[in-house]
Amino acid sequence: MRRALLTIVLPMLCAAPAVAAKVELTHLRAPTPYVEVRGLSAGPFRPLLWQRGTLHWVQDARWPILPPAPGPLRNIYAPTVVPIRSGYRIYFGGWDGSQTPNDRLYTATTDPEFQSISPHQLIVDHGQFAHVNNCSAVRLQNGTTYIAATCYPDEAGTNKPALFVSKDGVRFGAATPYAPTKADLVPIHGYESFADADINGMNALLREDGVWRLYFGDFHQFGKVYRATSRDARTFQYDGPVLDAALMVNDVHQFVFGGQRWSLMLLHHNDQRLSYTLSTTSAHFPPASTLFQAAGNDDRYIVAVGLVTDGRRALGVLYGAGAVPSLDQNRIFARWLQKRAQFEASGRDLAADGRALGPDRLRFAVPPGVTRGRFVVYDEDGATRLYEGPEVELRQGQVWTFRRG
Repeated sequence: MRRALLTIVLPMLCAAPAVAAKVELTHLRAPTPYVEVRGLSAGPFRPLLWQRGTLHWVQDARWPILPPAPGPLRNIYAPTVVPIRSGYRIYFGGWDGSQTPNDRLYTATTDPEFQSISPHQLIVDHGQFAHVNNCSAVRLQNGTTYIAATCYPDEAGTNKPALFVSKDGVRFGAATPYAPTKADLVPIHGYESFADADINGMNALLREDGVWRLYFGDFHQFGKVYRATSRDARTFQYDGPVLDAALMVNDVHQFVFGGQRWSLMLLHHNDQRLSYTLSTTSAHFPPASTLFQAAGNDDRYIVAVGLVTDGRRALGVLYGAGAVPSLDQNRIFARWLQKRAQFEASGRDLAADGRALGPDRLRFAVPPGVTRGRFVVYDEDGATRLYEGPEVELRQGQVWTFRRG
């Protein structure tokens, strides 16, 4: 097949070395009437982009990417994502087509490019509680998975954190689904209000320097995010507040850039935006900034967020959201941090309304016949130009790939 190719050398953001870049036509096919551009996933984590707030987020074409299973009660949210050998494992909670309105935990797997998602599996039932939800998962190198969740009610009639452990990421007890008991609850010693605390939907787990960090909030003393530390993830010791904000923490991940460790925290407030804050320490975070706003009515009320990362790159987020203020019709949506691809033809950008298909691909519709124009690719800040190609012929069904180096 005919290939269009141009190689140029451009300076890169953050003083990265100059590299060659190209966009070339492949032998692959996209469905009519679309064209796909691949190779657009985010590069290694660069804190400067996050500090500036210049991040190019693209909605996934599957809206939502993870709908509830068929059934009478359909309300899922609280996604948390861990890398596995075959791709990623997604954990989430809610009513996944269930018969009763009791929150439970579920899982599904996906390939590395998020092109297909497996059928959902119930892994943790509500057991001795009415609800188990708000999962935050950490997978160790040996495959053992730890999940911090919240259970309702405890003896005080409030939500409290619990911990579940699995060697394979699926079996959290002798039987699957696991039926949790009050013994799964974990205390936070030193937090004087713990007995009466309502820790609901804000329990992010992090592994750091051989210990466990639990970031949490308390609806009875709302307005701060707190941290606690444990060596065994079963009994936590209160450290103190880490962020002054009336926000609910959902996820904390760490990246290394320039020999410095950076901690990224994601938060929500049941409204039309997601927030984040970035710090060089896990013990204190600066004021939060807006990650992005709801795209429309479908995701108008955002109730949870989880980062998708391979450990080096922040690829995107999955987030629970719904169209109603009752927060009981949620679905799981995806947005991806991508390089921005344009196709300039006759003074307009045909890719402007494109949608992502996972972290690496952008798909956009083109008219029948031949359209002449040129590709332009920007960094994931959406503004730093990486590539401007020659004029090429664009047709429905083509797949093009952006390559660097």
